[in-house]
Amino acid sequence: MSQIDSPQRGRLRAAGEAVLAAFFLLGAVLAQPSPAPAAGSVEPLVDVDWVKANAARDDVRLLDIRNKIGGGSAAVFAEGHIPGSVYSDYLRDGWRSKRDGVPGQLPPVADLEALIGGLGIGNDDHVVIVAAGASALEMGSATRVYWTFKVLGHDAVSILDGGYRAYAADPSNPVARGPSSPEATIFTADFRPEMIADRNDVAAAMKAGTVLIDNRPTAQYLGQSSHPAAQRPGTIPGAVSVPESQLTDDKGRFVSSGRVSELLQAAGVGAEDEGAITFCNTGHWASLGWFAQSEILGRKNVRLYDGSMVDWTAQKDLPIEVKGQ
Repeated sequence: MSQIDSPQRGRLRAAGEAVLAAFFLLGAVLAQPSPAPAAGSVEPLVDVDWVKANAARDDVRLLDIRNKIGGGSAAVFAEGHIPGSVYSDYLRDGWRSKRDGVPGQLPPVADLEALIGGLGIGNDDHVVIVAAGASALEMGSATRVYWTFKVLGHDAVSILDGGYRAYAADPSNPVARGPSSPEATIFTADFRPEMIADRNDVAAAMKAGTVLIDNRPTAQYLGQSSHPAAQRPGTIPGAVSVPESQLTDDKGRFVSSGRVSELLQAAGVGAEDEGAITFCNTGHWASLGWFAQSEILGRKNVRLYDGSMVDWTAQKDLPIEVKGQ
């Protein structure tokens, strides 16, 4: 006959049931999909393996922005893209607009909210930007859209390093075909004006000796050539040159943080130089320079002059420096 009386058996049974319930609860928790990543855990650059492992997650949105700079279009997207991607043409769909006669400016916040929400991207989504991976010029499409998300207060954003070219390099990677038809959602911005520099900020920085970094090709920096919309050749007085072409390789992959540091040091920009402002012609190449410093090196107080040389040269009272003169 058992030496355990009925009350003891009841207590043991209850304890066993509690342990079993806890076991099943733990299993259910472990089976749940991973929550949306915290802003601090999102890397600015992700590789193809990361995309393949995470593209199917409910909180990940692949944003394909291929455009004519790299031979892309909606038709090219329909011919082949990473499964789960949505498409938006960087040059045609409203990521940039003309303001005060200067092309390529940041559009009104409300317009960007409508654009992003219309792509099915919400505030809880981790956005991965997919460019073509054709060149530094073309990868500037990705960094400009990345910067736009950051300006709008959305930190869960990354760039596929090497773009679609890196993904398509392995013929075993799955490819989807056809247009994208995202279900619209609500995206609400938390605008960060402190990330943007205007001509007055740049003029003040020039007088204060703050580092100004020209990310245009060397010939434009020297004043040997200029953008068709620029009123005068040359650069902002005192600016140093870090050409955009040096920030990626010929496959659209970004250089290392060590290489970025070397490029800045060669231009005379040290780790102690705070609050640099990057510029180019209309803020496209400058976004590559901003990304290299802010996101690859982690210098979070770098600003981008959105109007850049097209805006600067239109102001007759603002000075221009032509190197060698």
